[in-house]
Amino acid sequence: MSFAPLTPIATLLTDLEVGRTSATALLETALERAADPAGEGARVFVHQMVDTARAEAEASDGLRRAGVAPRPLEGLPISIKDLFDVRGHVTTAGSKVLADEPPAEVDAPIVARLRAAGAVLVGRTNMTEFAFSGIGINPHNGTPANPWDRDTRRIPGGSSSGAAVSVADGMATVGIGSDTGGSVRIPSGLCGLAGFKPTQRRVPTVGACALSPTLDSIGPLAPTVACAARVHQVMAGEPVRPIGRRSVAGLRFAVPQSLVLEDLDGTTAQCFEAALSRLSAAGAVITEIPFKELLAISEANAKGGFAAVECYELHSRHVIRAPDLFDPRVVVRIRRAGEQSAVDYITLVRRRAEIQAACNAVTAPFDAVLMPTTARIAPPIAELEASDEAFAKNNILMLRNCSVGNFLDRCAATVPVQEPGSAPVGLMLMGETMGDDALLSVSAAVESVFR
Repeated sequence: MSFAPLTPIATLLTDLEVGRTSATALLETALERAADPAGEGARVFVHQMVDTARAEAEASDGLRRAGVAPRPLEGLPISIKDLFDVRGHVTTAGSKVLADEPPAEVDAPIVARLRAAGAVLVGRTNMTEFAFSGIGINPHNGTPANPWDRDTRRIPGGSSSGAAVSVADGMATVGIGSDTGGSVRIPSGLCGLAGFKPTQRRVPTVGACALSPTLDSIGPLAPTVACAARVHQVMAGEPVRPIGRRSVAGLRFAVPQSLVLEDLDGTTAQCFEAALSRLSAAGAVITEIPFKELLAISEANAKGGFAAVECYELHSRHVIRAPDLFDPRVVVRIRRAGEQSAVDYITLVRRRAEIQAACNAVTAPFDAVLMPTTARIAPPIAELEASDEAFAKNNILMLRNCSVGNFLDRCAATVPVQEPGSAPVGLMLMGETMGDDALLSVSAAVESVFR
């Protein structure tokens, strides 16, 4: 028995347990979808780990036959973004400039934890070069198209572009991505998935090609919040446990009136308002708040923020020796590091702490802060490839809302709230720093209103 795209983990684990399917069958279905010449597999994966995946699936099936208690992700095909170290593979981070680097000698901690939990790793997924945009376009490897409106070929969102499409098209049950300014939540929102960005310290970033060590975090793109929670717990090295059932009735939500509702397209604005109405009808208490403290984030980041200067520090030798090998739209953003002095950077660190404290005081009374995950639905790939101006404008609008959570080091989730068959629109819930478990429970409750 194969599996349909977006089948929840719980369903697949039950099917495996009662013998309706096997790890080998799940893997072969995923590989067939990736190999379909009419599909997106050639642009989703930069490398498929077919031989090792088959060995892992066969081993998982053998353990089940022997009566060994299943591990938390036993036999599930999972994709890994191309910035995580996998032993024996070169970590290229979507870039040509790293192609000649030596292979990783050990798995990144999150990769090792996924393997130990029984996951079958199907391949390394495409991404924006060095994870440095929210669009998902990669001129080196091609760009996988959003599952919605394939005839138009719309952006998948970035930077975890291949991760999102691998899940949406059934090439994996869950994709693992990184999130520095929304790179898990943006493609999840644009592709109709649940996505979760944890508080940074919950999941180790060692063994991941860094964009910004200050902001980088690691999270799953998944069919449901419960799926994302299970995989997050594995990567965090925590016991796998239910996230708890909550009712939407009585939950307290804040909706900022500063920054995050500006420049929404009509589809997103209408969908967001409809989502708020449905939550209110279900008993949620929704409060509009000014939240002008958010405006200070843009002011603090005026010279490029943490990402440009930290990425330049990490990759300056590549920028200097081989600038022509970079995506021009990525290298120009890295070079913004030149706008910052040491004093600017130290000031930014201090201002971040001040803004975090101010925002914490505002949101403490609420269960979550609600906002659209992105300001726009997915635009056509060709439109953004053809115009630097269109690319820059859309990139800012894709990143704007999500990047708030990274700057504040908050946990955040996105759930799809569009009508069936319509353009995917994500509703983002931002929790408190280290409030991950509570936010996952609240997000699952909200998700239930729209499923």
